[in-house]
Amino acid sequence: MSDNPIPAAPAPPVNDPAAIREILGMHTIAVVGLSDSPARTSYGVARYLQQQGYAIIPVNPTIREALGQRAYPSLPAIGRPVDVVNVFRRSEYVAAVVDEAIAIGARAIWMQVGVADPVAAERARAAGLRVVMNRCLMVEHAGASRQ
Repeated sequence: MSDNPIPAAPAPPVNDPAAIREILGMHTIAVVGLSDSPARTSYGVARYLQQQGYAIIPVNPTIREALGQRAYPSLPAIGRPVDVVNVFRRSEYVAAVVDEAIAIGARAIWMQVGVADPVAAERARAAGLRVVMNRCLMVEHAGASRQ
């Protein structure tokens, strides 16, 4: 009998349809880069998700609150479980966000349209997170709701 633990199954590939469905079933979403301005895309997407019943946690060191929720300066500052980290930051900032997402035990990282970092995505997958890049969480949710 071996003392070696059974290795965990590898995380599905980036943008895997089954992983997207799994993520859509998660509940708590930390939105990194969420603006408190209704004119910004991040605000509109987060508002839609909140209206669909998701718990939204704003993560932005430059605001106090958004969508009636307290904003946090970083993922570790949240101090409670997060299912999905939804990234509205430029691609060059994704690596640091992924590191924080792994550190807090998030289950998934979702990079919005125009946001991609394949190296950071692979690091997240290796840590067991579901990963989506260059896709809109709102669009995916709305499309799944119509099916």
